[in-house]
Amino acid sequence: MEKYDLIIIGAGPSGLTAALYAGRAGYTMLMIEKTGPGGQIMLTDKIDNYPGFEDGISGFELQDKLYKQAVKFGLHMISDSVISIKKENDLFIVSTLTGKTFTSISVILSTGATHRLLGVQGESRLSGKGVSYCGTCDGPFYRNREVVIIGGGDTALTEALFIAKFAKKITIIHRKETFRAVSSLIKQTTSLPNISFIMNSVVTEITGENEVNGVVVNNIKTGAIETLKTDGVFVFVGLDPNTDFVDSSLLDKAKYIITNDKMETSVKGLFAAGDVRSETFRQIVCACSDGAKSAQYAGEFIDEQKGNSYQ
Repeated sequence: MEKYDLIIIGAGPSGLTAALYAGRAGYTMLMIEKTGPGGQIMLTDKIDNYPGFEDGISGFELQDKLYKQAVKFGLHMISDSVISIKKENDLFIVSTLTGKTFTSISVILSTGATHRLLGVQGESRLSGKGVSYCGTCDGPFYRNREVVIIGGGDTALTEALFIAKFAKKITIIHRKETFRAVSSLIKQTTSLPNISFIMNSVVTEITGENEVNGVVVNNIKTGAIETLKTDGVFVFVGLDPNTDFVDSSLLDKAKYIITNDKMETSVKGLFAAGDVRSETFRQIVCACSDGAKSAQYAGEFIDEQKGNSYQ
């Protein structure tokens, strides 16, 4: 088994930032990522709220810069899926889908969360071309334009309130007759003149060639079908944290990882960073902050363990 000071699982902004900080501090590390670097930022055509880029930056460009910077300081990444983590004799044992096993003194979980997709025609093809899963990221691009928001929970209405600062018109489409969101959000949303609602309805197709130009809406009570013109579609039907391999005792009810303010779980030496954490503000800059802090405290733990081994 290959042994490292630190294993980082997941190559989104939090994981890459953790690798940068750990590498600069001189720790040996391995990153395990099942697809490729970038995480959710790869879904965003242009990022306008990451500090330092006054003209914005594409999701691909940002991940490329983050990845290359981490590699410069010693990051070694393999493509594989982690299926289990266990701790034995003060070492973590990480097993992967391909049958490989690695050990480390500390582990950072930065596996992120996955947006639930509608699964309708046009969604994947137009992702980043008018289909978005982040209002805070992409709302300002729709100044004086018309957008559709799909969803009826707290996230959908919270994002609608933000996007309403920019959009000329918002149509919220929800499959039920009432919203799942808290009453205060419903009151705020329904009071805004530029927000309208289509209830008891689902979107069955997102239309457009090179960019979104409309949605097909089906009323599930009457069966009526209409095409609604729009410049953009925001999908807020939930997030699923990527924690299938994490022990349930470390998770909250929604299966996000519970940490303290040092990014540490209840297992000493096991940290989490970014969107996979419970109760976090899911923005790129916050994920990077989590990554930096997790690397700092993981480093302190590694130093302590190495010091103990020489006593």
